[in-house]
Amino acid sequence: MTDTETTRLGHLLGPHGVQGGIKVYVLGDPAQFRALERVYVEERGWLKIRRVEPLTQGVALHLAGVASRDAAEAMRGLGVYAADAELPAPEPGVYYYHELRGLSVSGPDGTVQGEVVDVRDMGHQDVLVVRHSAGDALVPLQAPYVVVVLNARGRPASLSLTADAPEDLLDTANADPDDAPVA
Repeated sequence: MTDTETTRLGHLLGPHGVQGGIKVYVLGDPAQFRALERVYVEERGWLKIRRVEPLTQGVALHLAGVASRDAAEAMRGLGVYAADAELPAPEPGVYYYHELRGLSVSGPDGTVQGEVVDVRDMGHQDVLVVRHSAGDALVPLQAPYVVVVLNARGRPASLSLTADAPEDLLDTANADPDDAPVA
């Protein structure tokens, strides 16, 4: 499995019931699970979805080969992914992370400033990791100064910063601390 072929949907929280159900912390819309026939679970591979049970927060998955509370408990904390090609089409204005990775980021004048190398769910805000000449910067996706440029099919083609974007948005002060050089 590679990150370019899958999208992370969340992680497993622990058992739900006694027959192998597993609660999922969902990144995004829990309804996306209803359209899937299988998921990729870290360390376990591709597993067929037998049933999706909606919960107040998230969902409970019933997966093939997971039939007991102990089996579900053993999967606690593992990431859950879907094949990009199997994800349902999102509503207009909503984008999957894999659609944004690899897109160019242009300044207001159209000059390419960098490339999106990752997207992170930071709770209330999705953050783009933009690689540029000075390193990696974290750029809030929902900020009023980031515009998603769409292709003819209405899907993301590139990103553009607006004229009112802060000049230092891609400076090293906004670099990802995980990628800072070690002295």
